[in-house]
Amino acid sequence: MPHATPVPGKALLTPQDHTLILIDHQSQMAFATHSIDVVSLRNNAATLAKAAAGFAVSTIVTTVAEKSFSGPLFPEITDAFAGVSVLDRTTMNCWEDAAVVAEVNRLGRPRLAIAGLWTSVCIVGPVLSALEQGFECYVICDACGDVTAEAHERAVQRMIQAGARPMTAVQYLLELQRDWARADTYGLTTGIAKIHGGGYGLGIQYAKAMFGAQEGGH
Repeated sequence: MPHATPVPGKALLTPQDHTLILIDHQSQMAFATHSIDVVSLRNNAATLAKAAAGFAVSTIVTTVAEKSFSGPLFPEITDAFAGVSVLDRTTMNCWEDAAVVAEVNRLGRPRLAIAGLWTSVCIVGPVLSALEQGFECYVICDACGDVTAEAHERAVQRMIQAGARPMTAVQYLLELQRDWARADTYGLTTGIAKIHGGGYGLGIQYAKAMFGAQEGGH
């Protein structure tokens, strides 16, 4: 019979064990995205970007044809990663871009968390490629989008079948925190949730304002 111990599962992400890759959260790509409304997409991308920046997760930000076609990144991402160099590409699959792969190797993390536009092209490509080369891949599905809901869902299914692990942006944030007794990042986590966490964030704000209550007794 298994013996339970108070130790987290190895499949859970920590800030130190993975690289986040944000792919093509750009204006032109968002205009044609219909699997998720753009307000929700931007909100989820902001949650993801602020979480990664706040927890000092190694991060790669990449665009496709930024100057000639796809346009600027979401401001929520450029604000969160003001000091990060953006890698622009011509390849739809960023794993076929030498600069992106060189950065993955330089950072040296065995796990990748990936999100961007569009799911069926610019996310499927690197996820399937990285899995084949021995990386573990986590896809933050609600910070991704595609031209139709069908395209997004079939792409997510395809990646799961190949071994990728699906997540959401709030799940990513809370998995990095994972213990409300971690006071150093408590304010960061609840602060992001208050702004971008929908009803959950309103609940944190309400409890604090009405009762002085906080998660974990902080």
